[in-house]
Amino acid sequence: MTSGEKALEVRTKTGGRFGKELLKEFLLDKAYRNLNHGSFGTYPRAIREKLQSFQEQVEARPDQFIRYTYPQLLDESRAAIANVLNAPTEEIVFVPNATTGVNTVLRSFVFNKGDYILYFATIYGACEKTINYITETTPASSIKIAYTYPVEDDWLVAEFKMKVTGVIEAGGRVKAAVFDTVVSMPGVRMPFERLVAACKELGVLSIVDGAHGVGHVELDLGKLGADFFVSNCHKWLHVPRGCAVFYVPLRNQPLIRSTLPTSHGFVPVAGSISNPLPASAIPKSSFVVNFEFVGTIDNAPYLCIPAAIQWRESIGGEAAIRDYCWTLAQEGTRKVAKVLGTEVLENSAGTLTRCCMANVRLPLVATKLQEMGAQAGIEKGSVGMVVRDWISRVLVDDYDTFMAAMWYGGAWWIRLSAQVYLDLDDFEWAAQVLTKVSNRAAQGEWVGLGSKL
Repeated sequence: MTSGEKALEVRTKTGGRFGKELLKEFLLDKAYRNLNHGSFGTYPRAIREKLQSFQEQVEARPDQFIRYTYPQLLDESRAAIANVLNAPTEEIVFVPNATTGVNTVLRSFVFNKGDYILYFATIYGACEKTINYITETTPASSIKIAYTYPVEDDWLVAEFKMKVTGVIEAGGRVKAAVFDTVVSMPGVRMPFERLVAACKELGVLSIVDGAHGVGHVELDLGKLGADFFVSNCHKWLHVPRGCAVFYVPLRNQPLIRSTLPTSHGFVPVAGSISNPLPASAIPKSSFVVNFEFVGTIDNAPYLCIPAAIQWRESIGGEAAIRDYCWTLAQEGTRKVAKVLGTEVLENSAGTLTRCCMANVRLPLVATKLQEMGAQAGIEKGSVGMVVRDWISRVLVDDYDTFMAAMWYGGAWWIRLSAQVYLDLDDFEWAAQVLTKVSNRAAQGEWVGLGSKL
């Protein structure tokens, strides 16, 4: 047994084991192996009970719950997550997801000619489209740092500084930079702490997309000092969808005048707050009130945060969960890569896999599959995505699982997620499945189905 495997011998506070023994706590189908927790997350049965309780309460007495009970419970959730993130409660509100948070920030800014938004090649697709929209509808321009992983953290930070300096020397200004804590695809950790520091040094507003953040990597927002930070709670914190914590320090709250959509909390230049919720007995800032009631949606997931944190504490706490998932991701993907005869996506410093996800290259030769595609009339440039989509569908239909497949850097990769209900056996099983799927792809099964996906 390796040291990494020994590190996975983790027991809960009640004496159970992390891994399959915890699977009974979740709602997952017994026939389904969830190796893609990172995309949509999931939550324990105990949290479902809390979720349904809140939903039943609001249906039993709609006005009483929404107007009087809900704001108090929301404040309790804000305080609970603020404690986890080491941030003042008055700097914490909630939005449905990280994309909404990034949109809220970018759409709040007033851009002038010569202002730039800087972002990285691995930005989440929806956020890149948001930047495209901003540059179409405002005087803002954008600049993208292009690269393909693996790259070193030192290079990435240096390239960021060089790009910002280049814009300044050309007479422009990088108003804001958008970057991740952990990239979605491929699933790798970014040096977000160093990038926040670089933003401070260069006078750039930092917008941290922590979609894969809370419950995933260690976060101390007081120490980090980001200008804006948003993190999905429904991915890694075992909270129901959709719920994201949105952090804006007091110094920047005047910049966020509107929610998305604009709702009752908006304060016109010549006006005052007109909110359907009664005034709180405890004074709240206009920023907090603004986000307290944003239209009529199911806000029950926001209220589940204290229960989720308590459940996580009951099995071992944040550090134990994080260490287990990091170790499982690293040890598990190494085993998968060994079986496939390939590699894990990593840099020389070993920083990319310091998270709960890792990526393994599939043993497929691009030129051979492109030749197959050409014979079937599929353009060379389309083969990568056609094969990717075929793999995704086959994993669901034939193997009762899902692993995030991608065509990246001229090769096919699989992103695997670690979670407390998984263990090394699941990754060993994944290696066998991926061997079969790769053999089927190499034999050209995808060719006939490509046009139907």
